[in-house]
Amino acid sequence: MVELIIREANIGDKIHVLKFCKDTFSWGDYIDQVWDSWLLEGNLFICEKQFPIGICHAFYLEDQIWIEGIRIDPNFRRQKIASKLVKHAESIGIEKNISFSYMLIDTQNTKSLSMAYSLNYDIFQTWNFYSLDPKINSNYLVDFEKSLDCKLYTHYVKSWRWLPLNDDVLSSLSQQNKIIKSNVNGNNSFAIITNSEHFDRTLIVTLFSDFGDSVIQIISFLQNYAFDKNYEQIQILTMNKLSKFDSLEHKISFHLMKKSLH
Repeated sequence: MVELIIREANIGDKIHVLKFCKDTFSWGDYIDQVWDSWLLEGNLFICEKQFPIGICHAFYLEDQIWIEGIRIDPNFRRQKIASKLVKHAESIGIEKNISFSYMLIDTQNTKSLSMAYSLNYDIFQTWNFYSLDPKINSNYLVDFEKSLDCKLYTHYVKSWRWLPLNDDVLSSLSQQNKIIKSNVNGNNSFAIITNSEHFDRTLIVTLFSDFGDSVIQIISFLQNYAFDKNYEQIQILTMNKLSKFDSLEHKISFHLMKKSLH
């Protein structure tokens, strides 16, 4: 019987992995676009049985693990390989004395949710993904904000990773004018804007909103900002359900799953 091993990925694994990743979703997959950068970062784990049959990438930052890119060869599913990969990533986090592990799962992906529950992950938050087209839109009123309350806003999205917000991060974002605020009739909306590190000309936005017209002000600003900066697409992540607006399109909803490692 061939032994199942988990190891760090290497350059030679790419061809094997992309073969079983190309049809992950109805539209394909994104692993081919992030593979090289994940390999460079390290902690790209391969589950191997003579050849690669599963992958998982882990990003360790401060007191959390971000687990992403779990993919299993369809011929080897239902063998708890995904669970083994996640446990491997967690074991490294425990060695680093990290307290929490997070992952993002489509709200409709019952199999992945079942896997997460079996590993003692719980739903921490639910987020919505919207796309928005850049365009000239000068009808907005926003300010650049200096700070946010970390007790209310715990994470922001950077290259599809939910990373912790703290005073140092907020100070850096503020100095770069990356925190946007709109206040209309007492309703506040905030947005944190970042560049995607993996997808070209993509603006990633974390939106915190009290609803009302303040959201429209933020969205209008984002369209104009992206157009001026020559972005091709805007990706908005928010816990809110947004009203219809111009090219704003709801794509998918996700559960942000969280587990305590201690």
